[in-house]
Amino acid sequence: MITCTRRLEWDAMHRIPRHESKCAAFHGHRYAAEITAHAAALDDRGRVVDFGVIKERVGGWIDRQWDHTAILMRGDPDPAIPALAASNAAAGRPVYWMSEPPTAENIAAELARVAGDLLADTGVQVVRVRIWETPNGSAEWDGLVR
Repeated sequence: MITCTRRLEWDAMHRIPRHESKCAAFHGHRYAAEITAHAAALDDRGRVVDFGVIKERVGGWIDRQWDHTAILMRGDPDPAIPALAASNAAAGRPVYWMSEPPTAENIAAELARVAGDLLADTGVQVVRVRIWETPNGSAEWDGLVR
């Protein structure tokens, strides 16, 4: 199988409710995502998909939804959440609400779902998403059935 991978980066904050250590506090990361796609056949130029298509579609979505904002869990009980959401709204940045805690693992699964939808009409399948939360820590969603 031939795949191609595009790396995308952004800055965001999060917190992990009920975390047993420092990650229970609001903090930020320089996230990186690796989106890996597969096609049944290479196109007439010998590619799975143009890297620019992934950058435009998935990277554009990341820029609008996740870059320079907060990725938070809906129902997070922290009393600062309403003020944080209002502050972001006043600055023109959304809060991205997840149904699960915004761990690297859950962010990888969320981005896999979104990227799959955004690339559905291109003839490619998203087969792997790796989220780098720190330079030495990542989580991976693998969509290949083994």
